[in-house]
Amino acid sequence: MRILVIGGTRFLGRDLVESALARGHEVTLFNRGQTNAELFPSVTKLRGDRNNDLSALQGHTWDVVIDTCGYVPRVVSSSATALAHSTNLYVFISSISVYDEHIDSTIDELSPVATMPDETVEQVTNETYGPLKVLCEQAAEHAMPGRVLQIRPGYIVGPHDPTDRFTYWPYRVAQGGEVAVPGDPEAPVQFIDVRDLTEWIVRMSEAGRTGTYNATGPASLLTMQHFLQTCKDVTRSDARFTWLSEPFITEQHLEGDFPIWTPAEAVHFATVDCSRAIVDGLTFRPLEDTIQATLQWNASRPEGFTGRAGISKEREAALLEEWHAKSGK
Repeated sequence: MRILVIGGTRFLGRDLVESALARGHEVTLFNRGQTNAELFPSVTKLRGDRNNDLSALQGHTWDVVIDTCGYVPRVVSSSATALAHSTNLYVFISSISVYDEHIDSTIDELSPVATMPDETVEQVTNETYGPLKVLCEQAAEHAMPGRVLQIRPGYIVGPHDPTDRFTYWPYRVAQGGEVAVPGDPEAPVQFIDVRDLTEWIVRMSEAGRTGTYNATGPASLLTMQHFLQTCKDVTRSDARFTWLSEPFITEQHLEGDFPIWTPAEAVHFATVDCSRAIVDGLTFRPLEDTIQATLQWNASRPEGFTGRAGISKEREAALLEEWHAKSGK
């Protein structure tokens, strides 16, 4: 199968290429050549800028196009329209952030999606990211009706994750000592190993599947406590978990500082129904595997590297001191 990957050199796209090559497919990349350009030397690379120069795509055909980096509907529309006569299937990587934040029941593919008062806005922010992804999905479907596979992942984790949202926890737990942890130990968490996601996307592409799929995991309930205890078991650390209450976290303005965790008011975004994807072959490797692989990759980063997510040891120590003083625990 001939696959065009738009992007293809960062995290999800990088792993998609590896998964496709491992299954014997012929891969072409379309990107600007500015990030990890040395990757995949044997793969055909078309240079261009999807924002304003799609000329390199002319005169080629592919069985599948996988769009890993569409954030603005105008840009996705241009790409999908330009490729409408060059491919049979357009795979768009969307997000569970498309859903309306006020949903108060289990989220599935039919749940209400977010909207934007002004659909001409193109600035991607925390507030516009989800609604823009909705419009991107619609743009792709408009350009190629009935030939689009929409994938809505949650947190994507594992080796090469530039966000450090997942990486923070196994790395911090491995350091041991008292660890500040947010909220309720039984609070659900969801995420998916990038390797599980990309291998499934390639299989779905092979099968020519279309439609919309939520894609996060695991298959059964995972609590924050179980996740952190597994990090502790894998790293054999002496970590001790101190659970900070949600009121304390709110008081300290820490809602966005603890990654992966979801506050109680947004719990439905941590219990997303992915049964449709599971029925169609989405599988999940053991959590221990994801933790180990992430730590191995993290250890290969430059010495002194500072993660992008989580709180510093100094901030954590101050929070713990204040928590113990206020709670008497």
